[in-house]
Order: sequence, then structure tokens, then C-alpha cells
Amino acid sequence: MMESKTIAQIQSEGYDALVNALGPEDAVRFIRSFDPGSGDYTRERKKFLKKKTVKQIGKEILELQKTL
Repeated sequence: MMESKTIAQIQSEGYDALVNALGPEDAVRFIRSFDPGSGDYTRERKKFLKKKTVKQIGKEILELQKTL
């Protein structure tokens, strides 16, 4: 059975992977590109989706894909 890694281990390995794949400068640029955003995602999602079912949402997605 494999032991779970700590968050610190995962972060360290993730940073190492970024640096190995992108190099130090681009790894830093990649990390800085993330924006935490603002607002209340849960409230906005509930307002946007209202009482739609998963089936209705899926149908809308399929319809939108046809237009792309």
C-alpha cells in the first residue's frame, strides 16, 4: 500500500516538476500567472444554474458544442 504524501511533499515535487519542464524563469512566470479571482463562486453558480438538472445542463452543453 502506498503512503499518502503530505501537502508539503506534493508542493515540493510539483515545483521541481515545473522547474524541470519549464526552467526556473518560466516556472516562476507560470506560477505568477494564476489569479485567485474574486466573488462567491457558489452563490454565482446557484444563481446561474437556478434549478436546472444535470440532464438539462448536459443538453445545453451539447447544443453549444454544435455551434463551435
